[in-house]
Amino acid sequence: MEFGQIITRAGEVIDVIGVVAIVVGVLYAMVDAAIRRIRRTGPVYEQFRRVLGRGILIGLELLVAADIIRTVAVTPTLESVGVLGIIVLIRTFLSWSLAVEITGRWPWQRPGAREGDGEVDVGGAERAAARPQ
Repeated sequence: MEFGQIITRAGEVIDVIGVVAIVVGVLYAMVDAAIRRIRRTGPVYEQFRRVLGRGILIGLELLVAADIIRTVAVTPTLESVGVLGIIVLIRTFLSWSLAVEITGRWPWQRPGAREGDGEVDVGGAERAAARPQ
């Protein structure tokens, strides 16, 4: 087996693992939501969305890794790298959107910060003005 075939096969395996991660994430989220609903413990919908989103994020990351492995290691033409760039941009946008949905904050915000509470200000002027002197 040649190097290119080994890399192609590795990319295919990682693709399958990515799809499996998404499927397992969906199934786990459904079972978790059903158990929460039956036991009436905690919010069902919000937790379902978080668990489902995490499963999808893991799967997307694995699918991006597989695309990078296959494109860069096997067929590094200008066209294939351009297509890879577009795919990575789309999947990155999806990942960011899911992360915002899961956490309720932008990735650059500190944990617990919400939009409009002054925590987004990089210079700290709003936080400094709100502190007692």
